Amino acid sequence: MRLVLIRHAHSESNASGVLSGRIPNVHLSEKGVKQAKELSTRLGAFPIAQIRSSPMERCAETIAPWLEEFVLKANPQLKVVTDPGINEVDYGQWSGKKLALLSRKSEWKTVQEAPSRMYFPKGEGIAQMQSRAMNSVHEAVASTTKGAAVIVSHGDVIKSIVASALGMHLDEFQRVVIDPASVSILDYSSTKPRVLLLNDSRSVVTDLLAAPKRSKNLLGGGSGR
Repeated sequence: MRLVLIRHAHSESNASGVLSGRIPNVHLSEKGVKQAKELSTRLGAFPIAQIRSSPMERCAETIAPWLEEFVLKANPQLKVVTDPGINEVDYGQWSGKKLALLSRKSEWKTVQEAPSRMYFPKGEGIAQMQSRAMNSVHEAVASTTKGAAVIVSHGDVIKSIVASALGMHLDEFQRVVIDPASVSILDYSSTKPRVLLLNDSRSVVTDLLAAPKRSKNLLGGGSGR
């Protein structure tokens, strides 16, 4: 099973430098709307087993052009599952605050250097977020339906999933960069998950997603597509 991780496109909060978290009615910025249209072309048509999306509006808006242009025409019965397990981090009292101000807090160092120990005031811990996100991932990759599992989520959530796939301690997850409208692809068809693509915000990835599964023989680094 291939797992396609899509971060929502550039949002109004990204534009204003605000940590929106789960605040409702945060939509894509003008830049994000353009990114969403480009993302549709970059993804194109490929076999899909399921699509899971965070409940936040910016995630639904990000994949709306792709759903209309490529997915629902080919498979009108396919439903997007709204999955709270891949929702944005509950930043609690940090939600809605300027990142420039939050970066001055003493807890900011914990977020950057030891995120597994960070619990946001009246929110959740980063480790809690990773746990719920991985539950959704495991449910997705356990499917026997042919095709890729698509997850549309948020930067920190996707970073935690990639860190888990690579066997990294959560305290290292800030070493992973996940940009708006980026695509990352993980392969769960082997004993251990493998990273096929990471944080790609420019390439057309249709051929990679439509290609047969890669060989499990990794000696030499892989034979290419």
